[in-house]
Amino acid sequence: MAGRAGAYLELMRPKNLVLAGATVPLGAYFVLMDGQQAFPWLAVALHTMAVVFFTGAGNAMNDIKDADIDRTAHPQRPLPSERLTLQQAQGFTSLLWGLSVFSHIGGLLAVEPEVGVYLPTVLIYILAVILMVTYDHGPATKNRGLSGNIVISLLVAAVILYGASGVGGVTAPVVWWIFGVVFLTNLAREMVKDCMDMEADEGSRQTLPMTYGKEKVRMAAYVVLMGALVCLYMPFWRGPFAFGQLVLQTPAILTLITLNGPLYKGDDVLVAGRIRAAMLLGLIGFVVAGSL
Repeated sequence: MAGRAGAYLELMRPKNLVLAGATVPLGAYFVLMDGQQAFPWLAVALHTMAVVFFTGAGNAMNDIKDADIDRTAHPQRPLPSERLTLQQAQGFTSLLWGLSVFSHIGGLLAVEPEVGVYLPTVLIYILAVILMVTYDHGPATKNRGLSGNIVISLLVAAVILYGASGVGGVTAPVVWWIFGVVFLTNLAREMVKDCMDMEADEGSRQTLPMTYGKEKVRMAAYVVLMGALVCLYMPFWRGPFAFGQLVLQTPAILTLITLNGPLYKGDDVLVAGRIRAAMLLGLIGFVVAGSL
C-alpha cells in the first residue's frame, strides 16, 4: 500500500507541485506587499490547493497519454514500471480534478463577493482547464512543437495571475512582469527538454529540434532566456522595487547568463535543471525585495 501511495504521488510529480503551490501565495503577496490590506489566508490556501490538485491531474494525464513513449524515455515512472495500472491512474486523475474544482470554488467563497475578484479568477481557471485538456487531447498541442511549449509555459506562469486575481490584483504591473519571467524561463526549459527527448519522441511528436536541429533550438532557447532577464529587470526600473534592489537578483541573473556554455556543449539535463533553479531564485529575489 505504501508503495502504491508513493507511485500516486510520483504520478503527480512532486517537484512541479512545490513550484505550483508556492507560486499562488506569491501572486497574492506581490499584490498585497504594501500591507494596506489583510492577507486572506483561507482564500489563498484554498486556491493553492486548487492549483496543486490541478497540476497533479495534468501531470497524471500526461503520463497516461505518454505511457507507451515513457517505456523508452522514462521507464522508471509509475505506469511504464507497472507500479500503477492504467485504470488506477485514470481513477486517481478524476479524483484530483474533482478536488481541484472544489478547492477553487471554496477559494471564491472565502472572499467577499466582488466581480473584480470572481470574474478574473474564474476566467483564468477555465482557460487553464481548456489549455490543459487540449494539451493532451483534442488538438493535442503537446505534439505540435512550439505551440505545445507555449501552452505548458502559459499554464505554469498563469498560476501567478491566478494567485493575484484571487485577491483582486490581476492588473498590477509587477504581477505581469513576474508572469513574463516565469513564462519565458519555462518556455526555454521546454525547448531544451525537447532536445533532451528528441530520440524518444520520434514518431509521436513533431518538436522544434526535429524541424530545426538541436543546435538552433538551444540558441533560440538562450535568446528566450535573455527576454526573461528583461522581465526580471523591469520591476526594479519601473517599480515597485527600488533599482538598487536589483542586486538581490544576482544569483538568478548569473545562473541564466552562464548557460551559454552548457547549451553550446549540448548538456541539456544540466541546463534544464539550472533554468528551474534560476526561476526559483528569481522568485525568491522578488519576495526579498518586497519585504524590505
